[in-house]
Amino acid sequence: MTHYMLVAGAWLGAWAWDEVATGLRARGHEAHAVTLSGLAEKRGLPAGQRTHVQDIVDEIERLDLTDVVLVGHSYSGVPVGQAAERIGDRLRRVVYVDSNLPADGVSFLDGFPSDHIRAALAENDGAWPTLPPAGYANQGLTDEQIHRIVTEGTEQPGSTLTEPAVLERPPADLPATYVKCTLDGRPPLPAVVEALKGGRWELVELYTGHWPMFSTPHELVRILEEAGTRA
Repeated sequence: MTHYMLVAGAWLGAWAWDEVATGLRARGHEAHAVTLSGLAEKRGLPAGQRTHVQDIVDEIERLDLTDVVLVGHSYSGVPVGQAAERIGDRLRRVVYVDSNLPADGVSFLDGFPSDHIRAALAENDGAWPTLPPAGYANQGLTDEQIHRIVTEGTEQPGSTLTEPAVLERPPADLPATYVKCTLDGRPPLPAVVEALKGGRWELVELYTGHWPMFSTPHELVRILEEAGTRA
């Protein structure tokens, strides 16, 4: 049995992993999803990048999990990569699901052209509003799935996007699987390509959009289970 800790990306809470967590449990694994501070049922709690890292570490320690496969989607790859370093021997593997990667001294917004997000923060009292339904078009999602994401999603606290990551070593030093969702036709991020050269990472391609926990949950369960078998 492998222990999975699932962390969703911007605007989402633990609820985003319902189907994936159920699928992993049906295969005999232990699956936990954590909602980060300031989101979903934790909306209103103070939150920053360091808060989110601590949320993940605290949940793993609270449950006293070992042999952990730590899964981060989209934005949450940044706090997950930092938490992976901090849980030490509890970690088995990191799985980055179409996610950003942390770099020491670099914030989420520093990692890509983000002027549009910075403008949104300025216009919305420091929060990143959820996308409108059109923002989820052409991602392999049904209308019902889009409706759920839009109605249950909550705005992202801006400080989680602007606080820099703190790392003692690069993410490539820890064993990881990177899941590239290929429906957008884009290659993996340069940081992913570089990390793959170190020999501790593997790349898995999944033909779907950016939210595979909704669009292809069964395929994602299979990938996560296979990642859990890696040393």
